[in-house]
Amino acid sequence: MSFTQLPAYAEKIIPSGKNSFIFINNQEKKSMNQVITNSNSTLKLYGGTRSRASIIQWYLEEINLDYNYILIDMAQKEHLQSPFLELNPFGKVPVIVDGDFKLWESGAILLYLAEKYGNEINSLEEKSIINQWILFANSTLATGLFIEANREKEMSQLLPPLENILQKNSYLLGENFTVADVAVGSMLAYTQILLKLDLSNYPAITNYIQRIIQRPAFMNTIGKR
Repeated sequence: MSFTQLPAYAEKIIPSGKNSFIFINNQEKKSMNQVITNSNSTLKLYGGTRSRASIIQWYLEEINLDYNYILIDMAQKEHLQSPFLELNPFGKVPVIVDGDFKLWESGAILLYLAEKYGNEINSLEEKSIINQWILFANSTLATGLFIEANREKEMSQLLPPLENILQKNSYLLGENFTVADVAVGSMLAYTQILLKLDLSNYPAITNYIQRIIQRPAFMNTIGKR
């Protein structure tokens, strides 16, 4: 067992992945400001309730990587206080700390984790294609789907090409699931979880979403929201 210092701005550390934690009670937390964990992982994921940190959690579970999840109390503005701002000066989650290395922005985090810990990137070309899809998900697709003023126009431009791709393959890059599917799949899944959009005209996308949300790692993270 080892002692992990509990940051003053963290609400609690949640058991995730293969980690298990023994929680001290609130009185002890105030006096000791520590939590006991049996995880030897140095990777920490900082997130907030209903934030994009759940996308990072999903991928961490997919690659079966130990991590500590530190929940930031966004309602209490902990993300705007100086301890957290040392991790991300823009006060946004998610953030990861991997040893002495810290990184923010969900797309950058996904690419980093895939390159360091995943097994789907073997060349510059593969990295670039995956990066292409991550950028597409976080900018083009997210903007098109989640900004209501853009949605009707953007859906008619974005979804037909995706439908064509997914008619040919089970996943974006072929028959194997990759981090690109985490980035794009999470956005498409949110259209059903949050927006309840009618995608009946896109059966391949609908089937893709069903494959995504039935993955155990998805159900254990985003699926619990």
